[in-house]
Amino acid sequence: MSDERIESQWWFNDKTHAVEQGPQSPQRDRIGPFETREAAEHALERIKANNEKWDDEDA
Repeated sequence: MSDERIESQWWFNDKTHAVEQGPQSPQRDRIGPFETREAAEHALERIKANNEKWDDEDA
């Protein structure tokens, strides 16, 4: 992925719960990248839904 593309992506900071454009925080604290700010804002909801889906599939 090009630097320009990375800088235009959105990230969710799992430590501060802030949405950031471009990789501003250490990688260990970021979830992403996401195409839109809105998608990054809902990162935790998406993770929870995916985990529940995978748990159901494993049951």
